[in-house]
Amino acid sequence: MELYSIGELGAALLQAVVTGGLAALLVRLWRRNQKAHFRWWAVALGARVLSIAAIITFMLTGASWLLFVHQVFIAWTALGFLYAAEVFSRQLAWKRWYLLLLAVPAAWAYVAIFVLDHFALAAGPAVLFLALATLWAGVVFWRYRERTRSPAAGFLAMVLMLWAAHHLDYPLLRARGAWNPWGYYVDILFVLAMGAGILLLVIEEQREGLVTLTALSGDLRPREDMGGPAAGTASADTRDALLARSLGLRGVRGAALLGARADGVELVRGVGDCAAWTTNSIPASVRALGADVLATGRARLEGEPRPRAGSPPFTAVLPLGTGPGQPMVLAIVGDVAAPFAALDDGILGVVGEQVGSALERAELMRRLARRSEDLERLSMRMLREHEDQRHRLGRELHDETAQVFSALKLQLGLVKEDAPAALHSRFDRLVEWVDRGSRSIRNATEGLRPAVLDDLGLIPALRALVGDVREWSGIEIALEVAEWPADSRRPLSADAEVALFRALQEALSNVARHAGATKVHVRLSISDGLVRLRVEDDGVGLPTRELSRFATGAGRSGLFGMQERIAAAGGGVRLSPAPDHGLIVEASFPVPTSPA
Repeated sequence: MELYSIGELGAALLQAVVTGGLAALLVRLWRRNQKAHFRWWAVALGARVLSIAAIITFMLTGASWLLFVHQVFIAWTALGFLYAAEVFSRQLAWKRWYLLLLAVPAAWAYVAIFVLDHFALAAGPAVLFLALATLWAGVVFWRYRERTRSPAAGFLAMVLMLWAAHHLDYPLLRARGAWNPWGYYVDILFVLAMGAGILLLVIEEQREGLVTLTALSGDLRPREDMGGPAAGTASADTRDALLARSLGLRGVRGAALLGARADGVELVRGVGDCAAWTTNSIPASVRALGADVLATGRARLEGEPRPRAGSPPFTAVLPLGTGPGQPMVLAIVGDVAAPFAALDDGILGVVGEQVGSALERAELMRRLARRSEDLERLSMRMLREHEDQRHRLGRELHDETAQVFSALKLQLGLVKEDAPAALHSRFDRLVEWVDRGSRSIRNATEGLRPAVLDDLGLIPALRALVGDVREWSGIEIALEVAEWPADSRRPLSADAEVALFRALQEALSNVARHAGATKVHVRLSISDGLVRLRVEDDGVGLPTRELSRFATGAGRSGLFGMQERIAAAGGGVRLSPAPDHGLIVEASFPVPTSPA
């Protein structure tokens, strides 16, 4: 009797080719992505190809030792499927004692075939072992499907469970010559279905990887523009945004930033399950992974088959680079490894570098904002001291020098009365010079610090200034005050009022000296939470280049000084060409929430 039929041999060869092709595809996926589950699937399918090769050779030669090889490799195939499923689902790490599991089916097959010389004793337990291991792999994928709602995992679980049931018909039908070669074709269908399920998992992984990349490596900007108190929290905002994005990934329960210290790692910030951590309560597994990533600079993803109390089932740790401060890593813990299983170490490293750059940028922005605030405070203090000095100098001129001139004028009058009439004309000239000196002192005092600004407020001071410039320049200047509070409230602080007064003083001085204007319109208004001072002239204006330089913080010293003074007091200045010709200077200040 022939040991085989041509149809059975052809079916077995076809199964070997299909299984070997799928194994080669998985080897390619493993070499491309460096993911362990692809490697173990390939190993399992490779063992299946060797088992088929052994049975084909047995058909041709009838050598009983080939049955032993067939039974051993088919058992190893089942173990390979199970281990690949566990690696995919739980990132199960290889342990040396797993080699004992490989030795058990080999020992039993040797005893059954060579010692007992009983094929049924060899085939029966081997088939049962194969069916149970395949069923177990299916259950692993089904549990994964329940945790992640993965359709591909559900499909693969059903394929493996049905394949496990199909294995049980071997000692009842196929070993007795029934259902040949159709049993091989059914096995081929299951191999193809398993390959389809694996490819669907790959597609899901790639989609999950894209979601992870989008979540972690997106633009992590501070929530507020740099400047003001919010800028001081730019780094904290970026860290919060990073950790919040991590929580949005599938299966993630917590995320934490860990920093390096002499004896390991310390907690910088945590959210979710990690919010309750302290530096001393970081789980040992996370602490060890964090220290390893800080030392090697390579991303790590590990799972614990039986997590201890307080330890997460899965932990992914990404290096974030050194940045301007301490080296840090991002630790993400969760129930599944899906968000990171699709990304190889190189991609995770690049993501970590991008996130680290975002944190570094936020830290630099925080420092720059703090330095800017320090410079603004210093500038404001210098301006206040400058105004105080002007005020003090003006008061000294008014109280001392002006009084000296007044006393001198009085004494000259008394001396004139006792002097001969021929000298009276000389005394009159001296008195005239004293009056001229007194006017100069008075003008200097008003220029240093207008008393009307302190005594009567902003609007009377602006009216007095406009009147003085109109008088000595001959330019037609009109002042319009619109929508101003009717009561005695002062909507601006004293510093802002001084800055606004100096801005008008500088603007009118520039018009009188350089613009060649004949008319100037000054408008003071308050609306939309802003106090605006608008000065428009009909002079020659400024070239576009000068306007652009002013917009970038450069330009003529007078205008730049005006801009610095207004900015230091919390306002802003804008220059623009007038509709016909000339220049518009607009200074604005936000109105404080409570009146100054």
